Amino acid sequence: MFLALSVDKVGKVLKIKNSGEDNKKPKINMTTRGLSRKEIIIPMAKHIAELIVNSAHIHIANINKCLRNSKSDIVADFIQSTNNGIVITTNKPANNLNLVTIEKYLKSIQNIDSDSIKSPRLPKSKSYMKIIGLPYKMNQDIISPDFIEGVLKETHLFKDVVLASKPCVIKASPKSDMVVVWIDIWDSQSSSSAKNIINCCFNIGRFITTVKGTNMNPGVLQCKNCWK
Repeated sequence: MFLALSVDKVGKVLKIKNSGEDNKKPKINMTTRGLSRKEIIIPMAKHIAELIVNSAHIHIANINKCLRNSKSDIVADFIQSTNNGIVITTNKPANNLNLVTIEKYLKSIQNIDSDSIKSPRLPKSKSYMKIIGLPYKMNQDIISPDFIEGVLKETHLFKDVVLASKPCVIKASPKSDMVVVWIDIWDSQSSSSAKNIINCCFNIGRFITTVKGTNMNPGVLQCKNCWK
């Protein structure tokens, strides 16, 4: 068959082959599912959670009735139990008024100890940041995670911020006299707390430090002078 091809045909075949038009690799679009914003977390005693889940269809109907009466446009879809309470999944993200409405209903259920039901809350995620501009030593003392944590608690910038873990203090490089402080905070799904802090400056001692956004902080110590 190939012997029957003319020179022009062979030339066209080689041109197509060498052009690489048929060698393009397909692109794969990947998405990852994060924490659902359409969930309401209600901490409570385990036995109370079981009582509610056992009659979930009744409570879902009553919750939706209460939501409609409060002029809300969200709908509760289903209830599931967790180790620390229940989770109510809705058709769209809830607001503070919705949380109050649901809490009021749950605490009005007969034969339920209302004190064992905590206030509903929306799911939270972690935001990761780093603080730069600090020396390795301050007043001849090496900067420690406990020192940083104490400073953050007294700084207005972090007034309403809750740390998700202990700060991690790492030297910028083995020979550097500066450190990078990695901090994780509990944040809303929209990262509202991080947005209010990132690129802001504040004092630690006489030094002016800056908060920068970053990816997940390093989990492995990078040098012998790192603090856990």
